[in-house]
Amino acid sequence: MQMKAAREGRITAEMRAVARDEKIDARTLRQGIASGKIVITCNSKRGKKIKPLGIGTGLRTKVNANIGTSPDCADIKKELRKLEIAVRCGADTVMDLSIGGNTDRVRKAVLAKSPVPVGTVPVYQAFIEASRKKGSVVYASEDDIFSSIEKHACDGVDFVTVHCGVTRRVLQALKRNPRLMGIVSRGGTLITEWMLHNKKENPLYENFDRLLSIAKKYDVVLSLGDGFRPGSIIDATDSSQLCELRILGKLARRAWKENVQVMIEGPGHVPLNQVAENVRLEKKICGGAPFYVLGPLVTDVAPGYDHITAAIGGAVAAASGADYLCYVTPSEHLKLPGLDDVKEGVIASRIAAHAADIAKGVKGALEWDRRMSASRHMLNWKEQIRLAIDPEKAGRYKGKARSAGPCTMCGKFCALKLLSDYTGEKIKRR
Repeated sequence: MQMKAAREGRITAEMRAVARDEKIDARTLRQGIASGKIVITCNSKRGKKIKPLGIGTGLRTKVNANIGTSPDCADIKKELRKLEIAVRCGADTVMDLSIGGNTDRVRKAVLAKSPVPVGTVPVYQAFIEASRKKGSVVYASEDDIFSSIEKHACDGVDFVTVHCGVTRRVLQALKRNPRLMGIVSRGGTLITEWMLHNKKENPLYENFDRLLSIAKKYDVVLSLGDGFRPGSIIDATDSSQLCELRILGKLARRAWKENVQVMIEGPGHVPLNQVAENVRLEKKICGGAPFYVLGPLVTDVAPGYDHITAAIGGAVAAASGADYLCYVTPSEHLKLPGLDDVKEGVIASRIAAHAADIAKGVKGALEWDRRMSASRHMLNWKEQIRLAIDPEKAGRYKGKARSAGPCTMCGKFCALKLLSDYTGEKIKRR
């Protein structure tokens, strides 16, 4: 187990690999893991099949891409193609959120093909199977829920979202202060429906120790899900969200006592002026645990462009200390993402993450921009395209004129060329 080893002063092979990738001292990384401020996503069952990934304070901001089937579209081949595109475009992780077709087959196929860490939401499968076999999600047993989590962990999933903070106390907070959009988290809604029907507390909260024992067995990172994340900027940072966050902070500390690695999931839809405060609150309440945010989306009026609204929020969140961005695609709120949507979502989130890394002073981030600027100064199109975050699109836009001088925007009035001609500085054209 990574946290146990870190607290015992041992530097594991996974820690060394992450330290090399991040260009930081392995001892510094070990200290971050020991304190809970950094996690390494690498299920012990997957061994050397994937590259270990570090997420947390002082590291490069990571990007996740969601894929997965729906009841209306359960094409495994298409989801594997999305996986391929996401990884090619630079996603650090993928989450299989399948709820349609044979979800076991989809998950195992994704795990077999993915070179990056894979996350899931196991309660989806537990509730879906209860609906199929028993007629309703509310008839899932507590054993069904935990068996699903263990099944995913045993298959090799590296991190799991578990909505442990959806409790009776938070439901009361929501009742006292109703929202415009209510509960928008799929997992949060399923658990809420189960609780209300069965008149019981959330088993993931009530039997948290059982969850910890599964996580310890496979060294799975628990991503403590935000079942009460706001689905509208009108509902952001309200009493329900903060009540759940306080519960997650307490659960994170319980997990650390058992050497279980945790991340905290965050909103959601948040107006721009509240994004930094949301990050500050998470870091304070949850003891600096890595913060994994969906977006955040900073306005609700841009369907078809929500990869942009999320990138704006994601850049501010990450610059303020968030560690991990879940991409949002142009099809958010409209349909299941297509292949092009996956690419657009990954690239937009990567731009946000990199912009934040420059602001945070992450090692090597600014150097990438320095090399791009030098290539632009020299009108070195080949190198500019190579350095681009999306070389394919940059090359397509530049077209056949890659080896010419100025681009078609300014032509002979190119600022760089004019200055060079005037001063006599030689511009290399490649």
